[in-house]
Amino acid sequence: MEDIKTEIEEKDKQSEIQILPVLPLKGTIVYPFLVVPLMIQQSEQARLVDDALMRGSRIGLFLQKDAKIETPGPDDLYPVGTSGSILKMLRFPDGTVRFLIQGLSRIRIRRFISGSPHLQAEVELLEEVTTNTIKMEALQRNINEQIKRLMELAPYLNEEFYVTAINQDTSSKLVDFVASNLNISLQQKQQLLEEVNIFKRMQMLYQFINKEVEVLELSQKIQAQAANELGKSQRDYILREQLKAIKRELGDLDEKGDAAEFEKKIKEAKMPDYAEQAAYKELDRLANMNPSSAEYTVSRTYLDWLVALPWSNATEDILDLKKAKKVLDEDHYDLTKVKDRILEHLAVRKLKKDIKGPILCFVGPPGVGKTSLGRSIARAMGREFARISLGGMHDEAEIRGHRRTYIGSIPGRIIQNIKRCGHNNPVIMLDEVDKIGSDFRGDPASALLEVLDPEQNDTFTDHYLDLPFDLSRVMFITTANWMEPIPHVLRDRMEVIELPGYTDIEKLFIARRHLIPKQLANHGLSDENLVFQDSAIKMLIDGYTREAGLRNLEREIASVSRKIARQVASGSKKKTILKDKDIAKLLGPVKFSREVLSRQGRVGVVPGLAYTSAGGEVIFVEATSMPGKKNLMLTGHLGDVMKESAQAALSFIRSNCTGFNLNPDLFENQEIHIHVPSGATPKDGPSAGITIAVALASLLTQRPVKSCLAMTGEITLRGELLPIGGLKEKLLASVRLGVKMVILPEDNRKDLSDIPSEIKKKLKIKFFSDALQAVKFALDVSPGDKSRKGKTDRNLKTDTKEKVS
Repeated sequence: MEDIKTEIEEKDKQSEIQILPVLPLKGTIVYPFLVVPLMIQQSEQARLVDDALMRGSRIGLFLQKDAKIETPGPDDLYPVGTSGSILKMLRFPDGTVRFLIQGLSRIRIRRFISGSPHLQAEVELLEEVTTNTIKMEALQRNINEQIKRLMELAPYLNEEFYVTAINQDTSSKLVDFVASNLNISLQQKQQLLEEVNIFKRMQMLYQFINKEVEVLELSQKIQAQAANELGKSQRDYILREQLKAIKRELGDLDEKGDAAEFEKKIKEAKMPDYAEQAAYKELDRLANMNPSSAEYTVSRTYLDWLVALPWSNATEDILDLKKAKKVLDEDHYDLTKVKDRILEHLAVRKLKKDIKGPILCFVGPPGVGKTSLGRSIARAMGREFARISLGGMHDEAEIRGHRRTYIGSIPGRIIQNIKRCGHNNPVIMLDEVDKIGSDFRGDPASALLEVLDPEQNDTFTDHYLDLPFDLSRVMFITTANWMEPIPHVLRDRMEVIELPGYTDIEKLFIARRHLIPKQLANHGLSDENLVFQDSAIKMLIDGYTREAGLRNLEREIASVSRKIARQVASGSKKKTILKDKDIAKLLGPVKFSREVLSRQGRVGVVPGLAYTSAGGEVIFVEATSMPGKKNLMLTGHLGDVMKESAQAALSFIRSNCTGFNLNPDLFENQEIHIHVPSGATPKDGPSAGITIAVALASLLTQRPVKSCLAMTGEITLRGELLPIGGLKEKLLASVRLGVKMVILPEDNRKDLSDIPSEIKKKLKIKFFSDALQAVKFALDVSPGDKSRKGKTDRNLKTDTKEKVS
C-alpha cells in the first residue's frame, strides 16, 4: 500500500493538463483510489491497453452514454472521468483482454486530439473542494450509520464492505468506495463522479443510500406478507383435505363433485360443436384442478357462463301484422316510418324464416320517444328487450369483454344482456351511440363495427368467451341525437330512420292520449279529480315549453298534477277542470314568448333557422357597423364553417353593390361586426349563409327585414342558394316562435312531402335558387319613417363624387 501511495503522489505532481489515450467504459465506472477489474474485446482497445502498460503511462477512463454503441465517438462519452494506471493484464485465447486498473484522479476532457487508431484527448485534473465543518462530520456519521443498516438489509453486501467503508481515511474516499458498491444507476454514479464538492457529494450519496434502504425494507415487508399468505393457503388446503376425509368416512363425499353437474348442463345447453368441445376441454381441466386454487374459480366461472348462454334458445316472433300494428299504435302516436319498417321486417320474416335481424338507427332530438320505441318494438314482436347505454363509454372491453387472464374479468355488455334475456334473438337497444368516447383503453365505436355488421356478427367473438357467438338473429336498434359525431364506417352499417320533432297538434294529441293518463296514475289521481281542457294543454305547449320532444311538457303536466294531488290529499272533493287561464295560477308566469315578434322591424337583425341535437332552433344574426378599416369582426362562439359563411356573405354583398344600389366606397372606411346570440352556445354550419347576407344587406341599406320572416340556406360567391338539412325540425321551430314566412333553397322543395300539412298551413314558404333575389325579397320595401329614409339615402349610390363615411 505504501508503494501505491508513493506512486500516486508522484503521478499527481505531474502537470494538471495532459494528453491521455481514452478508453470508453460500458456498464461500469472507475473511481479514484479504487482497483477495478475490466475486460475488453475490441482489438483497438486491446492495443491501447498494451501501449499504456509497456510505457507505464496513464489512460483516461470515461463512461459511454449508450452502451449499445460499438465504436463510440467524442459525443458518445461523458466529459468527466478518471485517470487510471494499469496494474496487471492477462490475454486469453479467445482474444479478450482482462486487466486490473487503479483509479488515480478525476479528470475532465478539454478537447479531443485524435480519433485513430484510438481516441486521445487533452484532459485537465479536477481539484476537489474540501470544507472540514461540523456539518460535514455529522453527515459522515449519518452515512456510516446508514451503511450499517444497508449492510444488514442488502444481500449483495457483507460485513467486510462495512469494515472497509468506515476505515476510509477521507470523506472523498468513503463516498467513492460506497458509490462503487451501491446498487444505483450508472447515471447516478456518474453524478457522484462529476461532483467535485465533497460535502455536496456526501449529500447526494446520503439520499441514494436512504432510497435504497427504503426499497429494501419494503421488499422485505412484501416477502413477509407473501410468506404469510402462502402459509394460510397451505393451512386451508390441509383443512379441506381433512374435511374430505371426514366426509368420505361418513359416505357423504361426491367423488365427481362439480364435474357431473357441469357435464349435465353442457348437454342441456345445446351448444354448437365448437362451443361444446371447448366446454368439455375446460371441464377436463376443472376435474384435475385443486378446488382451493385460484385457477379453479376462474375455470368454474367460465363454464358457468358457457352453459348459461342461450346458444339455441329463441323466442317465437309474433307474425300477425295486424296485432303488431295495434301494439305499436297503442304505445306511440304517428312515427309512421318506423312502424312501417318494423311491419315490413315482420312480413319478410313471415315469408323467410332465416332472415337476419336489421340494424336500425333512430336519429332525432331528445324526448321524441326513441328509447321507448325500442321497448314497444320488442313487445310488438314478442321478443325480450335489453337496453345498453353507450353515453360516455370509453372502454372497448365494455363491448367485447375482458380476457380471462385478468382478475375479475367478465364478458362484455352484449353477452351479459343476452344471458339476462335468456334468448338469442332479443331486441337490444344501444342508446346514445353518438356520445361514445375513446381514450387509451380503446375505441368502443370500433368494437361496434363487428356487432352492427350483419355480414360479420354471426361470428362475434367476446374476449372472455373466446368463442364465436351468433348475433345475426338479434335486432339491434341504436339511438342518436344527431349523426355528425358517429364515425362514417359505423354510420354506413346502420339503416338511419329520422324521428323529427312533434307539431303542436301532435303534442296535444299525445298529451291527451298518453302523458296525462300516465301522470294522473303516477300521482294517484283520476278523471274524477283532474281534467285538462285542450286550451290548458295548448298553454303548456306554447307558454311553458320550447322543445322538439315531450319531456318538458310531461314535467309541466306532472307539476300541475302534484299541486292538484296536494289539494285532494288535503281533503278537497272538488273536481278540477283546468283551462288556459288556470295554468298561470299553478305554474306562475309564462316562461316563453314569441321572440321573433318581439325583435322584428330592427335594421341588421335577421332571424335564421338552425338545426341542433335538441331539434330546430331560431337564431338571430345581428350586424352593425362603425368607422374603421374595412375589417369583419365575428362573435358569438362561431365555428370555422360559419365564419367562412360570413366572409362569403360579405364578399357576395360587396360584389353585388350595383344590385343593392350601394356605393362601392361604402366599405372603405367602415368596420362590420356580426354577432350571433347566445354567445356561450357553440354554433357552426353553412346554412346561416343567406341569413348573414340579409343581415348585412339590411345594415347597409338601412332597411329592416319583413316582419315574421325567417330563412335558411347556404350561399356561394356566385349567389347560388344551396339546399340544407333538418328541414322539418327547422320549420317546426319557426312555427313555435311565431314565424309566418320562410325563405328556403329551391332544391328543398322536394322535401315538403315529409312536412305535416299543419305546418304548411301556418307558414308561407318562398323558394329561391338565386341569393340576390332572396335578399331583395327579404328586405322590407317600405322606406319607413323619414329618419330611417335619411339613413338609407346616405348609403345609396349617388351621382355626386362624395365618399360615404
